[in-house]
Amino acid sequence: MPLTVLRAADHRTMPWKNGGGSTTEIAAAPDGAGIDAFDWRVSMAVVAADGPFSEFPGIDRTLSILDGSGLILKGLDQGPVRLERTTEPFGFPADAAVSAALIDGPITDLNVMVRRGRFHDRTRRLSASRSVSARCQATVALLLAETPCRVAIGSDAVDLGHRDALRLDRPDGVTLTLSSDGSLEAYLVEMVAAG
Repeated sequence: MPLTVLRAADHRTMPWKNGGGSTTEIAAAPDGAGIDAFDWRVSMAVVAADGPFSEFPGIDRTLSILDGSGLILKGLDQGPVRLERTTEPFGFPADAAVSAALIDGPITDLNVMVRRGRFHDRTRRLSASRSVSARCQATVALLLAETPCRVAIGSDAVDLGHRDALRLDRPDGVTLTLSSDGSLEAYLVEMVAAG
């Protein structure tokens, strides 16, 4: 099972599709795919003002709050949805006309996008005092460290710093064990191929 460490310093920053800000890409597939050609994409963005989300036809999006007080999503069929740092990752269609209202100042979000009909995602927030384990059943998995930690996979171990990521290809049935000296927080994103 190939694994790749993606250091925070190497993440690529680019403009939002709608020009309203910038996004930091952690990983995407196929490698080097543009903003309209990816099968899946994991990125972070700073949202500094209220406004609309970029629309992506045929894409599903899962959003999590990494920093800040949070935001309220408007324009969804179920009505407004409030997202905060402790809220579970929230999925919705990226081709819906959705806008965001900040609760109290800028936020940083984790944005997972998958092409509908090709992939679906399972995004989990992992939080513990010293250690936590998670099992993967996916085509590709990406672990984003919010706090520095050591990740053990069988006999292999990798140290991750703040916002470093670990990509695992074909991690079916693999268990990740995260440990740190204090509080631990990370996001595990599993991309599962359709069919």
